[in-house]
Amino acid sequence: MAFCVHCGASGEGAFCPSCGKPLGGGPAGGGGGAAPAGTAAGGMTDNVAGALCYLVGVITGILFLVLEPYNKKREVRFHAFQSIFLNVAWIVLLIVLGIVSMAIGMVVPVIGSVVIGLLSFVVWIGFLLVWVILMVKTFNGSKLVLPVIGPLAEKQAG
Repeated sequence: MAFCVHCGASGEGAFCPSCGKPLGGGPAGGGGGAAPAGTAAGGMTDNVAGALCYLVGVITGILFLVLEPYNKKREVRFHAFQSIFLNVAWIVLLIVLGIVSMAIGMVVPVIGSVVIGLLSFVVWIGFLLVWVILMVKTFNGSKLVLPVIGPLAEKQAG
């Protein structure tokens, strides 16, 4: 199924059923050709799709692994897997931090709570910075491979 680059309608054959223009693009040499390189059938470039993989974490990561034009692109799949692995690691870290904070809170109530509170704040800020940097670098076309999670994501992406 082809999509019209002029109005976005889908159709079969040589001409758009909605606007009547050629589906493959404009006339030869007319400048209205097919979608730019890296653009999927839906019109979203790979860098935008990759950045959106990080937006809502596991949800958008899985979404881009399921959506048809994007699940065939290696770069988008890499960012989807890296987003999923990053967020799963983040959830595991929060659970471990919660358990440690309860244990330290029982042993050293006041000072332990302050130390764990500061540690939790630093971990939250660190995750927020990594999340924003991943989205910005991916949107700008760069590929940031995280130390442990990145090689796993590359292996899964193929």
